[in-house]
Parts: sequence; C-alpha cells; structure tokens
Amino acid sequence: MTVLATRGLSRRFGGLVAVDDVSFDVHAGMIKALIGPNGAGKSTLFNLLTGFDRPDAGDISFLGASILGWAPHRVVRAGIARTFQNTQLFDEMTVAENVLVGMHTCLRAGFAEGSLRLPATKASERAAVEQACRLLRLVGADRFADSPGADVPHGVRRLVEIARALASNPKLLLLDEPAAGLNNAETHALATCLRRIQADGTTILIVEHDMGLVMEISDEIIVLDRGRKIAEGPPLLIQKDAAVIEAYLGEVIADA
Repeated sequence: MTVLATRGLSRRFGGLVAVDDVSFDVHAGMIKALIGPNGAGKSTLFNLLTGFDRPDAGDISFLGASILGWAPHRVVRAGIARTFQNTQLFDEMTVAENVLVGMHTCLRAGFAEGSLRLPATKASERAAVEQACRLLRLVGADRFADSPGADVPHGVRRLVEIARALASNPKLLLLDEPAAGLNNAETHALATCLRRIQADGTTILIVEHDMGLVMEISDEIIVLDRGRKIAEGPPLLIQKDAAVIEAYLGEVIADA
C-alpha cells in the first residue's frame, strides 16, 4: 500500500528552484531515506510534505487522498508527524511530560471536563501516561522518564523527540536529520530505535547525512541534487549509481 505519494512537486524562491519536479512513493512499513548534498532541497521538501510551505506545482497524496495546501495541524491529525533538525524539548518539563505534549491531538477532554476531573477524564489521563511510558520504552529512553528535559544527554533528547512525534499516533513519521550531533554509540541506539518503530507498524521517511546509518536502516533511498531527484532505489543500487557518486557519495566512498 502506498502511504505517501508526490507527483511533479516543485518549489521556487525567486530564481532559485529548491524542489524541481520531484515524484516518489513511500510504501507502508518501509524506512525510506532522502539524501543529497547541502542545498539539495531536502528540508524544503519536508516542509512541503508537512504543510509548513506550499508547492508552486505538483500534488501530495497521503493514503490515497490529496493533502495539498493543508495546514500543519491538519496534516498531523491526518496521521503524519515530524521532527526537526534542532532539538526542541521543553527543558523545564520531565521527559514523560514532553511526550504527553505530543498527545494533544489525540486527547478528547476539553477545559470543562478537565476542570471537573470527571471519571472519563481521569481514565483518559491514565491511558495517556501509559502510552507515554510505552513510547519511551519503544525508543529506549524510558529510564529518563522522570528526568527534566534540560538534564538528559543530546542523544536521548533526539529519542524523546521521536517519542513525542509518535505520541500523535502517526501512520507516517518524518525525521529531519535525527543523527545530527550524535556519537557512534548514540547513532547505534538511534538505529535500534528506528528498527523498533518500523516493527511496531510505523512507516518512516528520513532525511539524513550519516551515510552509514542510511545504508544500514533504509529499505529504499531517494537522492536529490539541486532540487531534482537523480536516483531512487535500494541501498546497494544507490551505492553503485554513477550520478549519485558524482553528486554526493564519491568522497564518502573514498573515505570509507
């Protein structure tokens, strides 16, 4: 089943073409990576997919229906969640509370119900806490549940952000450079986390510069260069693609 599909997606900023006629599919249950040199259009493409920007041409379909022009909150409610390049935890909250923040689109109790502390509201709150704990176990950060966000290591902050994105119960999770700034041990923990999320039934689209991580976890890879898609396929095929090597992977392979 196709979860996400783009057709002829383009975005221009004045004379700069950031995304140029890009089409691809993301199928259910896969981890698909989006790679390319700096300035290739990866972050712009993510912004188009999640409603933070609008394309000049093309269409975006999620679960068979167009979501073109939808606001970010509507995209989240439909079942697409994302993280950002910079970690954005609430430092004064605990790790568990940070994850609970991500559930605001799922909780049904309003102000009146919350104020009256009705039984249904209490049951909903208990279920939310249990789900937050489950998500922290899923990403491997449960031992930090009661720690303030300000006190956890950078690698754990990344995992908590992923758990918070999962708190909206998405069908598709978009990750924007989750390995940025991580050491080898933290990157290994991230890879384990992403495999668990995939096994739990969530489809993943990831933008990442760490080629070791990309090649290890990805089922398929899309390569962008100057806004255009120059290759798409499984990791072994991408590694051998002459256009990809020239545009991006040449130095990585030489340094390996």
